[in-house]
Amino acid sequence: MARFQILENVRLRGDYFRVVFSAPEIAAAARAGQFVHVRIDERRDHVLRRPFSIHDADPAAGSITLIYKRVGSGTALLAEKAAGSCCDLLGPLGTAFTPAPEGVVPVAVAGGYGAAATYMLVRSCARKPVLLIGARNRDELILDDVYRAAGCDVRVATDDGGCGVKGRVTELVEPLLAENPGKKFFFYGCGPRPMLAALGRKLRELHRDGELSVDEIMCCGVGACFGCVVKINDPDAEKGWSYARSCVEGPVFPLEKIYLEK
Repeated sequence: MARFQILENVRLRGDYFRVVFSAPEIAAAARAGQFVHVRIDERRDHVLRRPFSIHDADPAAGSITLIYKRVGSGTALLAEKAAGSCCDLLGPLGTAFTPAPEGVVPVAVAGGYGAAATYMLVRSCARKPVLLIGARNRDELILDDVYRAAGCDVRVATDDGGCGVKGRVTELVEPLLAENPGKKFFFYGCGPRPMLAALGRKLRELHRDGELSVDEIMCCGVGACFGCVVKINDPDAEKGWSYARSCVEGPVFPLEKIYLEK
């Protein structure tokens, strides 16, 4: 058991929260796209851990930051924890995003709090990155101000049109390309399954490169239980696909590996 102290646990907006842990070992090793597996409480009814993308890591301060949404009993317990209390953390786990090649503009495409997973990546970019972020409405939109403060070109889409363009976040891709015909882009996606599937199809249609971070429920987080498998393209397999563990081989996969249902 590796228990880490909470330094801060505050509400961002609505049911969204930011928690900061004192975790020097994890902060020193963490890379963008990886996650920590958190056991929130010692009660028997919360024995399973929950995966959270590492939003940010500060090796100098020895801290990591997670963004989460209060959606069930586990995250409700986490929201109640005050500074000074502890949680058991396992990490950093999983594969990381690949930094964009030199001369290529990184584009993070995020649905909801999928934006939590790509911040470390764009914060360290030499070139001005782009964030395409979507949400149901303004109240569900988070971290856009954080990305702007980091120097990103932020473009917003909401389902109801209350903020930014009315529509899905994937609808922001083609206008970005049309405005910058001579630029090379590399896309990074994180968000709900339907959004990732739509993004994957669009990027392939447009012959663009990228990586997607899949959003799966994980039990063990270390590849032992095979409870978080996803289909990936596999030309050597009889059906053209095989299973991969999103906690070990993922959660980040190259776009060409993502299997899209027909």
